Amino acid sequence: MSDFSAAQVAIAGEALIDLIARPDGAFEPCLGGAVYNLSRAISRQGVSTTYLNPFASDRFGRALVSQIQADGVRLAHPQPVAQATSLAVVSLNEQGHPDYAFYREGVADRQVSAEGLNADCAALPDLQCVCTGGLALDARDASVYLPWLVAQRAAGRRVAVDANLRPSVMPDLRAYQVHVQQVLAQADLVKVSDEDLAHLEVPGATPLLQAEALMGRMNADWLALTLGERGAWLLERDGRRWFAREGAPLDVIDTVGAGDSFFAGLLSSLLRHGPGWAQSRGLGDAAAAQALRHAVACASLCVQQRGCVPPSWQQAQDWALAHPAVMVPR
Repeated sequence: MSDFSAAQVAIAGEALIDLIARPDGAFEPCLGGAVYNLSRAISRQGVSTTYLNPFASDRFGRALVSQIQADGVRLAHPQPVAQATSLAVVSLNEQGHPDYAFYREGVADRQVSAEGLNADCAALPDLQCVCTGGLALDARDASVYLPWLVAQRAAGRRVAVDANLRPSVMPDLRAYQVHVQQVLAQADLVKVSDEDLAHLEVPGATPLLQAEALMGRMNADWLALTLGERGAWLLERDGRRWFAREGAPLDVIDTVGAGDSFFAGLLSSLLRHGPGWAQSRGLGDAAAAQALRHAVACASLCVQQRGCVPPSWQQAQDWALAHPAVMVPR
């Protein structure tokens, strides 16, 4: 197993403030953005992590910087930019699931280019993997993130993408669907939820069949399918399948950041096995099952707290050890 401290990951995408609706009608500001959360979550897992997008100099931007640096993430651009911080208004339903409205025109985290991202990555000689997802898959930013991923893949870096779709805020749904699939085609590791598959209109009678159909369209060797409280699947291109879910119900506060924590746990587990993780049969059955269990544990710990509070590697390991899961190899 390789020196894990040298497993460098670079992440690009949105950082914003979630204004979360409270029962009294007021809104509570919380640090967020799927890719920002993913950066924090991966770093908390013990992976050397660099976040590539800039931050604003406003109060929200300073708060975002303070937290991400406290979690050990390196900033490619520590100097703030003049643009304001992105905002998301979040309402939670009775099950704690979030619904979003975004305010992202002329904002700080979108002040990036493919050329700039590639230059930032070139400055990281030990870089192994690049990640994106969420709002970075907006077709209006197609000239930024897709060429960057193509270049990084050509340079021999692994590509990980968390779809984490937001179709309700995309002006052209068809263009969005097409662009998302173009991005996913560049990935070695893809994460989708059952909701993502529905938004992409992937054929199949069940989410698992849809995930298999999506994998058939892509180059990825690994695809993770999350089903909320119903657990998660990990699929490998060669046909191996693993399933895991918690063995007992959880005391869920909200699900903000759960998918980000899951993906961070999965990717950090795979990275611990060195560069071979992204190759077919690069990981044994037991190691793949353990990686999935660790990812589920990360999500489980997150949903039991308000907002995105990703666990450390050891916290997730301890949870998985103390709480037996339902595991199904196939």
